[in-house]
Amino acid sequence: MSDSWFRITTDAQILTLTLHVQPNARKTAITGLHGDALKIKIAAAAVDGQANARLLAFLAKEFEVPLRQIKLKQGEHSRHKVVEVQGSSINPITLLSDVHNP
Repeated sequence: MSDSWFRITTDAQILTLTLHVQPNARKTAITGLHGDALKIKIAAAAVDGQANARLLAFLAKEFEVPLRQIKLKQGEHSRHKVVEVQGSSINPITLLSDVHNP
């Protein structure tokens, strides 16, 4: 399993995630890897920033940090996104533990 979808900067406690986001899903969930990105389905439309807002709220919950510590760095209008998470003690690999691969 490749872990090239995230990078941790230990001195600043910043986690950088590379994501592939699929809006208009039935529910918001991590579905596995998509190339070198973590794939997340979002239960929100890609209209007026709804999917981005839902994505950031979901990541804040998953990484147990306040929403203000999650920043969308790239991909505001794209499925390919780069997000920074500051100050989380959650190991990103654990996000894949609940993903079921058939």
